[in-house]
Amino acid sequence: MNLALLLPEIALLATAIIVIFVDLFVRSKWLLSRLSLAGLVVSGAFAAAMWGGRYPMLFNNMLAVDNFAIFFKLLFIGIAFLVVLASADYVSKFERFQGEYYALLLLAAVGMMLMAATADLISLYLSVELTSISLYALVGFLKDNRSSEAALKYLLLGALASGILLYGMALVFGFTGRTQLGEIAAYLMSMPPRFLFGSPALLVGIILMVSGFGFKIAAVPFQMWVPDVYEGAPTPVTAYLSVGSKAAGFAIVLRVFFSAFGFAPIGFSWGLIFAALAAISMTIGNIAAIPQTNIKRMLGYSSIAQAGYLMVGLATVGFSAPSPISSFRDLSGQSGVLFFLASYALTNLGAFIAVIAISNKLNSDAIADYSGIAKQSPLMALALTLCLISLIGMPPAAGFMAKFYLFSSAVRYGLLWLVVIAVINSVISAYYYLRVVKVMWFGQPVAEGKVASTGGLRLALVLCCLGVLAIGVLPDAVMRIAQFASRMFTF
Repeated sequence: MNLALLLPEIALLATAIIVIFVDLFVRSKWLLSRLSLAGLVVSGAFAAAMWGGRYPMLFNNMLAVDNFAIFFKLLFIGIAFLVVLASADYVSKFERFQGEYYALLLLAAVGMMLMAATADLISLYLSVELTSISLYALVGFLKDNRSSEAALKYLLLGALASGILLYGMALVFGFTGRTQLGEIAAYLMSMPPRFLFGSPALLVGIILMVSGFGFKIAAVPFQMWVPDVYEGAPTPVTAYLSVGSKAAGFAIVLRVFFSAFGFAPIGFSWGLIFAALAAISMTIGNIAAIPQTNIKRMLGYSSIAQAGYLMVGLATVGFSAPSPISSFRDLSGQSGVLFFLASYALTNLGAFIAVIAISNKLNSDAIADYSGIAKQSPLMALALTLCLISLIGMPPAAGFMAKFYLFSSAVRYGLLWLVVIAVINSVISAYYYLRVVKVMWFGQPVAEGKVASTGGLRLALVLCCLGVLAIGVLPDAVMRIAQFASRMFTF
């Protein structure tokens, strides 16, 4: 076993431990964020150095070290880096616990990186729980009534989802006698279709796994936790949840369903399930976002709708599944999902980073209080406007190209009806996104003075906005990376 292949995770784990110990002995808490950023840079360098190589699987084929995993490792490291940068304006609210805060952010990132690399049901569950437990603690970090209530709801519903997921995995293991994803696929492909669809255990197991993963990606009807948790959690944690946890969920869904169940006729069946969930999620998410008066709750319902758009890609993956005797695999669905996740991460992080700065100034998350903020801080308002336009899917922002790639792939596999629903929902979403833009640019200010922010937050916001524009105007480079990561998928 070559532990050097786990250097990205080991570097982050070591950094988390160092941050906790340094916190005990230093008064200058700014050092903790610098240590966290340094650890993330080192971890990212290790991950980038492995890009394009061919490496053996680890721990008896439990963890894969392919470019799919490395793509997501770099994505999670980038997300954590931006969240740490943006947290500088917020951590004064829990000054005594800054060491624990940064350590938990890093531990959650380690869990997400392992989720993307897992190739076995056992390691899958362990990585999910490592991520979840860290996030449960982060949600309740403010220790006020709203934050504690949000953490409790997230914990209870998360425990229920974990139990459902575990029961589904147990049924799949009971049917196949295997936990390794490649071995599950080999066993199922050796069975006649009549035998597969005649087994309630396998079908119920797959449905329960979809339900468990549905909680992680905030898909309807497993989205009940989202608005309350997004509103009650510290805003940097909300940003982390909205992009990091969601990206990890989609990474593990792609890994499991593509590796273990990625062939016809099973692929068509779960593809149809995800298509139905996509239509319901994007519709309910967008409709529920319209009456929201709190911007964090609005972005929470927006994230449910965005999960619906992403599930269009999952449905495409299922519908494009080859037969057991075919060697051809179209990876446009997978690459579309990866491209969408990269653009969505930059877009949503940018939106939440702007919200951190503006809400700190106003001491409020109410959309009405954002009135006239463009007159006081035009650049901050411009950054938030760009991110909201990208979430709608309007050019020249990244969201337009992300939806274009995802929807065009779905049309090729007969999912035109789903794309029509998605386009209609994109139009609906413009109402509540542009309402915020209207309030910022055409309203009268409710507070005096500019929106103050630290250099770290401004740097994080600039990086997000530049990324949103770069991907929107020049998407080819990121798309090639996404296609390469999908092509190197380990089966």
